[in-house]
Amino acid sequence: MGVSDDSSAVQDPVVRGAIEEQVVDHTVRSIARALADCRAEASARVRLTSGECAGGPVLAEVNARVGDATVRVQVGGPCGRIAELTADRLAGQLRRVTGADTDRIWPDPYRPALAVVTDPRPIVRRKHCALLRGGPSVAVRTMDAMDYDAHLYVDAETGEDAAVYRAGPRGVRMGRQHRVDPPPALHALPLTMNPRPAPLFTEDEAADRLCRYGLPFVFFTDPTDRRGRLLYRRYDGDLGLVVPREAGVS
Repeated sequence: MGVSDDSSAVQDPVVRGAIEEQVVDHTVRSIARALADCRAEASARVRLTSGECAGGPVLAEVNARVGDATVRVQVGGPCGRIAELTADRLAGQLRRVTGADTDRIWPDPYRPALAVVTDPRPIVRRKHCALLRGGPSVAVRTMDAMDYDAHLYVDAETGEDAAVYRAGPRGVRMGRQHRVDPPPALHALPLTMNPRPAPLFTEDEAADRLCRYGLPFVFFTDPTDRRGRLLYRRYDGDLGLVVPREAGVS
């Protein structure tokens, strides 16, 4: 599907499901305007996913390059508003990555309600990742750029697996597997410290906790290899699991 010259920064979108062409075109144009407004060299790839019935909710995924930085956006919403929601979300991400805006709004009004109590749901995807090693500020920047709600990494200060996630009075919270003392210069970071270590759970126990208590994710330590894991709720309601690459098959 082609787009007009003013949307040349956006590649032809990948469309899955019954999404009307005018919705696709409006979304692409809105994304192009957001890229133009950031006043930096930028380009984007877009994927729009919906069900087989036209007019249903749409999941929009945008991967953008802004100079040397990568920005990712994932937004779900009604087909009639998906263009506006995606462009607004992308504009906020672009302001953050270019240093024009560092504020965080939490809870995020652009996020679907993933923190809901449900019957047990299966883990349908396991992502074996080489974890970033660094401090919490680096982990938060990565989480922001990739538009994650939580990010699993290796804390350079302690060598423990750790997670940063969107919660708390400052918009971001940090948790480690074992140590709960705050990182150096915590007052200068946009986060608070979880006062409890990560629980020791099997995958089934973590999934039961997430579904039973309506949590968007669970950061836990696996008893088999003592490495951290991040279990999260997907947009389709099933579960995904982030596993350190060294802890499983690559």
